[in-house]
Amino acid sequence: MIGAAPDSGLDRIVALTAASFGMPMAWVSLVDDDVAWLAARIGVDRDRFPRHALPCEIVIASSDILIVTDGGHELRDDRLPQVLPDVRFYAGAPLVTGAGQCIGTLCVLDTEPHVDFGEAGRHRLAAFADIVMDRLQSRRSDEAVVLGFAKAAEYAFLAVDGTGTIAFCNPSADSLFGYESGGMLGQSIEIIIPEPLRAAHRAGFSRIASGSASHLAGRTIELIALHRDGRTFPIEFSMSLWHEGGEIGMGAVIRDISEWHARDAKLVQLAHHDKLTGLTNRALFDERLDGSLGANRDATVMLLDLDGFKEVNDSLGHAVGDILLQAVAVRLSSCVTSDNTVARFGGDEFAILLPGQGDPLKAGACAARILEAFQTPIPVAGHIFHVGLSIGAAIGGPGSIRDELIADADLALYQAKRDGRRCFRLFEQPMRSAVVARRALHDELTRALENAELVLHYQPQVEIASGRIIGAEALLRWQHPTRGLLLPAAFIDALEAHPRAASIGSWIVEDVCRQSAAWRADGLPPLRLAVNLFEAHLRKGTLAAEVMAALTRHAVPPHLLEIEVTERIALQNDDSVLDPLRELHGHGVSIAFDDFGTGYASLSSLKRFPLTRLKIDRSFVRDILTDRHDAEIVRAVLGMAQSFGLDVIAEGIETAEQDTMLRMMGCREGQGYLYGRAMQADALAALITAVRTEGRQGKKAA
Repeated sequence: MIGAAPDSGLDRIVALTAASFGMPMAWVSLVDDDVAWLAARIGVDRDRFPRHALPCEIVIASSDILIVTDGGHELRDDRLPQVLPDVRFYAGAPLVTGAGQCIGTLCVLDTEPHVDFGEAGRHRLAAFADIVMDRLQSRRSDEAVVLGFAKAAEYAFLAVDGTGTIAFCNPSADSLFGYESGGMLGQSIEIIIPEPLRAAHRAGFSRIASGSASHLAGRTIELIALHRDGRTFPIEFSMSLWHEGGEIGMGAVIRDISEWHARDAKLVQLAHHDKLTGLTNRALFDERLDGSLGANRDATVMLLDLDGFKEVNDSLGHAVGDILLQAVAVRLSSCVTSDNTVARFGGDEFAILLPGQGDPLKAGACAARILEAFQTPIPVAGHIFHVGLSIGAAIGGPGSIRDELIADADLALYQAKRDGRRCFRLFEQPMRSAVVARRALHDELTRALENAELVLHYQPQVEIASGRIIGAEALLRWQHPTRGLLLPAAFIDALEAHPRAASIGSWIVEDVCRQSAAWRADGLPPLRLAVNLFEAHLRKGTLAAEVMAALTRHAVPPHLLEIEVTERIALQNDDSVLDPLRELHGHGVSIAFDDFGTGYASLSSLKRFPLTRLKIDRSFVRDILTDRHDAEIVRAVLGMAQSFGLDVIAEGIETAEQDTMLRMMGCREGQGYLYGRAMQADALAALITAVRTEGRQGKKAA
C-alpha cells in the first residue's frame, strides 16, 4: 500500500478518529526501511517523516499501544516526535496483518497533554486501528481484482457488452443481488440500478459506448445498488474497460459495503454522541449552536449541574453513578421538545439548546418544567435518589459568539449554586463583574497566604451563671495591607473555594493547639478552643490524623479542642465525611453543630453526627425578649439537647437582659459582644487574668 493513491475512505476513518478523541491531529503511517509514509492524515501538512524520528517506531517494534504525554510546559518526553516540536501528547496503535506482521500505526496527537487518556481510550484507539486494517486489506484486495489477480469467488464480478447486457456474472454476483445461479445473464445491467439513477446511468453508458473516456475506470467508488427484492444497499464498485473484436466491454468488481456504512455510522455516533448516555456531546452541541446563531436566529443555552453527584460516586461507586446519569439523561430528554438539543458535556454537567428561542419567559418555563420533573425521586440500583438540579441560562442572538454564550450560561449556573442550588438563574451582566471581582479576590488571597496575612482572633465563651471564661472560638481574620482587618464575611467564601483551603485548615488546627499549650504554660486555666472546619479540609481524608498529631505534638488534652460543623457539611450523607468526625469524637474531641436551628436538615443531623454541643444561632437570641416564637425555639432546642445528652451554647448575646433570660431558660454557656469581641490571643489572656484577679461575676462589655 505504500505509495498507493489517496483513499477517501481511509481519510474519513482518520478524521473520525481525531474527532472521537477531540484531538487536532491524526494519521495512518505505513513504513519502509527508512521512511514513515502518512497514507492518510488530518492536521499535518507533511506526507512522510524519517521512520526513526517518530514514536511509531516503538509501537511497531512492540506491536503494542504507546501513550506519551508531557507533565508540564517545562517538560518534554523524549519519545514525542522531535519533528513536531509543539506536540505534547501522542497515542499510537499498531496496524497488524492477519499474519501477525506490523506494517504501520494509527496515531492521534495534540499540542496539549492528556493525562486522562485511560484504558477506555486505549480500547477505542485499538478499535479504530482494526477498522483501518479492514480498509487497507480490502483496498489491497480490490486493486488486485481489477488487475486480474483476485479470486473471483470472493467478489461479485459482472461483465457487460456494448449494449449494456450482462454477459457474465459469477455466483457471488447472483447471491449479492438475490438471483438464482445464472439468473442475471442476458438481462440489462439496469436490473441492479435503482430507478432514480437509471437516466444518469444511460447517459454515461452511451458516452462510454461511443468511445468517450470514462472517469470511473480504474477507480473504486461507492454507489447505491438495487436488490431483486426491491431494497437498495451500498456497494463498492471498481470498473475496467477493454476492447475485443471492435466491441467495447466493461467489467465491474462489486462488494457489499453495508457493514462498512453501519460501522461509519457508528463512528459518527461516537464522534457526536456521549457514549454513556447517548445524548449529544459537546462537539455536536457546539455545531448546532453555531448553526442557530449563524442563521441569524436567537438561541438559549441552558447548563445544568447535579447537586451532590460526587457524593453518590464516592459512597456507592461509579457504576451506580453511571446508571444515575443515564436515568437523568432520560428524564431531561422528556422535559424538552424534539427540536431542542440535550447534551452531556461531561461528568454531571448537562446542557440544553433551545434554537430560535430568545424569550426569557420561555427559558424560565422550560427550567421550571425540569425542576418540577426532578422533584420526583429516581430509583436506581436499589437506591432512591432525590436528585437536585441547578440551572443557569444565557440568551444570544445574531452576532453572539458561541463560547461566550456558553460561558455566560456557566456564570448563571454558578449564581444558581450560590443562591442555594435547586434553582434557575438567567445570565445578567453584573454576574460577569462579580466573577472579575472574585478572581481579583482569589489573587489577593494567594498573596495573603504567601505573606502570612491571615491571623486568628479568639472570642471568649463564658459560663453564664458565673461569668467565668471557660473557652473561646478561634475566628479567622485577614490583616489586609491596605484595607485593614477584614472579617470573614469579606473573604471566607473565596477562601473555601481556594486550592489551599485544606492547608489553611491544617494551619488553623496546628496554631490553635500551639496557642492552647502556650496559655497553659503561662498559667492560664484550661480553655476549650473551638475551630471552624473547612469542607475541603474534611474531604482531604487526613483530618483525624492531623488533629490527633497536633494535639499530641503540643500535649493538649483532646477534650480541650472542639470542631464546629456547619450545615453545609451536615447535609452530606456521606461516610467519608462522617468517619473522621466519629474517629475524633472517639478520641475525646468535642464536635459542635454551628448555627443550629437555621437549616431544614438539623434534626436528622442529631441522629447521624457524633455531636457534643449545639450552638443556638444568634438570629434566635437577638429577639428572644420580644419575639415569642424565637423564645419558644430556644426553649425547644434546650429541651431537645437535654434529651440527647448534649451541651448548648448560645451565640450573639449582647445585653444583660438576654443573658438573664437564657440563664432562666437553663442555658449554661454563652458567647457574644456582652462578654467580649474576638480579640488577639494576648488580649484574651489579659482579659482572663483580669476576671480572675477581680473575682467579679459580672459581664464584661464589648
